[in-house]
Amino acid sequence: MPLSQLLSDFRLFTDIAPNSAPTPTAAPTAVPAEALPAAVVVPSASDRHLLSRFSWGITPALIAEAADAGGARQWLERQLESAVEPDALADWWPHLRWTPAEKLAADQSGEITGYDQSNDFSRWTLIRRMTSSLQLLEVMTDVWSNLLYVSLVRKSFPHRPRYDAAIRANALGTFEDLLTAAILEPAMLCYLDNARSTQKAPNENLGRELLELHTVGLAGGYSERDVRHSTRILTGYRVETDDSCAAYYSPEDHAIGRVHVLDFQHPNTLPDGRGVTAEYLSYLARHEATARRVARVLAVRFVSDTPSESLIETLATAYLDSGTDIPTMLRVLVDHEEFAASTGLKVRTPVEDFVNTYRSMQVKVLPPNGDEDGAAAAILVACASMGQQPFDWPRPDGFPDVGDAWSSASRMLGSWRVHKNTSGGFFPRVGIEYREPEHWIGALPVRFDDLVDRICRLILGKASTEALLATAVRAVDTQPGEIITGVHRVIRWRTPALLLALLDTPDHMTR
Repeated sequence: MPLSQLLSDFRLFTDIAPNSAPTPTAAPTAVPAEALPAAVVVPSASDRHLLSRFSWGITPALIAEAADAGGARQWLERQLESAVEPDALADWWPHLRWTPAEKLAADQSGEITGYDQSNDFSRWTLIRRMTSSLQLLEVMTDVWSNLLYVSLVRKSFPHRPRYDAAIRANALGTFEDLLTAAILEPAMLCYLDNARSTQKAPNENLGRELLELHTVGLAGGYSERDVRHSTRILTGYRVETDDSCAAYYSPEDHAIGRVHVLDFQHPNTLPDGRGVTAEYLSYLARHEATARRVARVLAVRFVSDTPSESLIETLATAYLDSGTDIPTMLRVLVDHEEFAASTGLKVRTPVEDFVNTYRSMQVKVLPPNGDEDGAAAAILVACASMGQQPFDWPRPDGFPDVGDAWSSASRMLGSWRVHKNTSGGFFPRVGIEYREPEHWIGALPVRFDDLVDRICRLILGKASTEALLATAVRAVDTQPGEIITGVHRVIRWRTPALLLALLDTPDHMTR
């Protein structure tokens, strides 16, 4: 069942039809105007749509940042021009900055196992997504990490943080530069076995996936001969699997002789094949089939699960005309009418839901202090309970970016559990700071419908709607016109239930 249907059924679970109005109350008592909290500013619907698609979750700080830029479109331009920011989490897990050899030695000695190092990198990734001011860069790093996928398996773990840095450094440049950097990184060479591919013992994994997954795709019409020649071009790039973890180029392992992949031909006469590799990767990056594949990836991520062929063609043309420039494609995408019409069509993946929930609830995770129960460690368990965590997809094709792939009762239960634990501050309890109820409630007394509107603005980045108010009414058994005072049940013990009800709605779980 599609997640959108499950979300819709949640309203039925609460006995509220999607379009039903809340039960009115008779003669509600007025609240003095001076007692009401100042309205929380929210962006326009179009600005909210853009911010939601190109960030890991809307927050009041993000809204203010966009307003300071002159609107969401201007915010996007600022983000496109931003350089990579310093790592504010560098001291949280210092071993992530060790050399690959040091990481492998720590694993072999039992000081920090490769499994624990990989988990810490996933935790670092989650918190960076929650806290980075360069939200567009973090989103695009995820997009390209999924297209050029390298999981946290044992053979690549010592090199994986460096691979992430290479993706991030090129995420807003050209796809040609990004592709070249990613394919020749030690993590990719190890993950797809090119690290041990030689002219005498070629391994076709990277040569094949470079065509099938990373560039032209099956639509490119490549043959088995193309795969073999693609593999020959890439021989010579080696990574030691012993204690040194050294990456180097080995001319004696490069397969010389004419190569022919699709329309690319090269005499390939030199033992040093790095030149032919550079030309080959440039050719693939600028191929029309690659343009359409990259265009589809962006359209599916930022528009809908089923983008039109017209949109894909428009993006592919922009890609080729600009020399594979990524910012150009993003500008064309957000200015396209199909983007404007796609509000609410994208279901968040479990990881997106998890990061967005922490951002929406303005949770602050504290640095790790060696406590395994601390939030810096526990967030990975919480995220995984929703059915996904960073870099855990088991195949080299990357996780599916469509709602049906993440639509199940178990995923919904996992999301609701995390929403409940976060809204009530139930888990994690150590090494984390939650907002006090007063932050959400504001000044008292207040009408319940005004309170719901305030909370919607704070955690959803939008004003209350009929459906949201109806959900809140049912969740805490309080009518719209009721006056909420300090002794009201909503304040005394039902604030978490109210927050939870709004987090469990499609307004939070879609982007």
